[in-house]
This record gives sequence, structure tokens and C-alpha cells, in this order.
Amino acid sequence: MSSHYVYDKDDFRFRKQRHSVRTSLLRVLKYFIASLSLAVLYYFIFALFFNTDKERRLRAENRMYEKLYPEMEQEQKLLEDVVSGLEAKDNMIYNDLFQTDVLSLDSQTSEYLAESDSMEVGDIAGYSEQMYLPMYAKSLDIDRDFMEIFRLLSSGDAEMPPLSFPIKGFTYTSVGASVGEKINPFYKVKVGHDGLDMIVPSGTPVVASADGVVSSIQYSRKGLGNAVTISHKGGYVTKYAHLSDIKAVRGRRIRKGDVIGSVGMSGKSFAPHLHYEIWRDTVALDPVSYFFCSVTPDEYSAMLLLSASAGQSMD
Repeated sequence: MSSHYVYDKDDFRFRKQRHSVRTSLLRVLKYFIASLSLAVLYYFIFALFFNTDKERRLRAENRMYEKLYPEMEQEQKLLEDVVSGLEAKDNMIYNDLFQTDVLSLDSQTSEYLAESDSMEVGDIAGYSEQMYLPMYAKSLDIDRDFMEIFRLLSSGDAEMPPLSFPIKGFTYTSVGASVGEKINPFYKVKVGHDGLDMIVPSGTPVVASADGVVSSIQYSRKGLGNAVTISHKGGYVTKYAHLSDIKAVRGRRIRKGDVIGSVGMSGKSFAPHLHYEIWRDTVALDPVSYFFCSVTPDEYSAMLLLSASAGQSMD
């Protein structure tokens, strides 16, 4: 800092002016505040009239979202219409086939919507764009499937699986072991079990579970004992075993509900029961899976539980 001189009128000469520490500090503070104020002013001017790369990118994204938002609203409306159509078809299926209302998913829907509230706008836009076309394509496929189902039902060419009980008045409490590895009651080891044990008194009438043709009749003191096999449309085959007597005739066409024999314990049977099998294309199917139309939902759930938990078969 340069020296500062003042004129002394008494001595008629210039003297060097001396500053106190306080004066020096105040002067420094004044310059500091002025510099800081100027820097802040420059920053606001730059922020108001000049944009950084990030700000320009964000402004461009905002303009894009403003342009896409009306289109997204239209797509959302279309998706809502598709979902409403699917819900209506679900209700129709449950009411006509299962005689019950469709299950409510309100709690799951609420959880999903709660999670979606935390999504970024860009994520929502991308998700809507990604899901729109696949859902629309699936809705068209479902429409085609329903049209084909209605065509088959109206023409009478539908290949319906055997959905009825082979024993009239059968209750879920009489269900035994179903398909799978079960303990043999005679050898006490696990063996393959290809059917469902239906535990009912000896002499109970056994009926055909669907229309078909009697393809074979077997009389035996071993294995499945006296048995009747019926071939149905669609490649389904049903077998009724351990019968005490047989009323069906091989090669004869039979209707659903026709009596084909009586429950017994012929062959290797631990107690009187009907061993009922459903096959398709050489694959043994679980008969319980085809009884959902013959019982209430609660009874069907209990039947599934009982058949799966039974560890020992009756044959």
C-alpha cells in the first residue's frame, strides 16, 4: 500500500500520515464486502441470462414431457378400456362356468398404485410406452380365443375334458390319495400312483364322467382288478378300477352319467374304493384338477388339500 502524506500548515511541510490498526481493518473489510457483493451480482446475472448444459438438458426434457403428456393420457385411457374389457370377460367366465364372482384384487391394486406414486415421470412415460403395445396385442389374442371358444361351443365340436364325478353325490371328505409317489398299503414303500382313490361303500354305482366309447374291459384278481376304460374326445381316457361288477360293454358308446359298474375291492385293494384315472396322450393327470365345476370353491380347496396330503394309497 502506498504512503499517504498530508500538509502541515504549522510547520509548512508534508508529513506522513499514520493509520491506526482499527482504521486499516475497517478499510480491508470495506474492500472485502464490496468484492463479495460484486461477485454475487455477477453470479445472479450469469444465472439469469446464461444456462448450463444440465439446465438446457432439463428444459429440453420438460418440453418433451409437455408434448408427450396428451398422448400418454390417450394411451392410458386405451389401457384402462382394455383392462375393463378383460375384467368384464373374467366376470362372464366366472359367472357362467364357476357360478361365482371373480376374485377381488383391490388390495394388490392399491399396493401397486402406492408404489407407482414414487416413480419418476420419465419412468412412468417409458413404462407406459413399453406396456402399451404388448397389452394391446394380448387383448387382440384374447378376443380371437373367445371367438374360437364361442364358435366351438355353438357348433357342438368342443372337446370338453371329463369334468364330472364318477360317483353321484360324492363329497370331498371321501377323497383319498391322488397322483404321485404314495406309500403302498401292502409293501409299505413309495410307488407311483396314477389315479385318485375315492373312498365310498362297496356297491356304490359308478358312472361315466363324460361321453365316450368303452375302449376296454378288464377282469382280474390282481393289480387294478375289474376295470373299465373309456375313450373321450380330445384324446382323454378315463379308467375306473377295483369294481365289484361291470355293466358296460366294450365298443359301445356311452353317455355321461351312465352306470358302468359298482364300487368294490377286486384286485389288490386295501379296502372298498374306486380308483379313478384320467389320461391324455399317455400322461396321467390329476383327477382332482377336473372337479372344480362339481363343487364349491371352498370344497375344491379342501379336496386339493386332502388329496395332496394323503401319503398312503388304497391299492
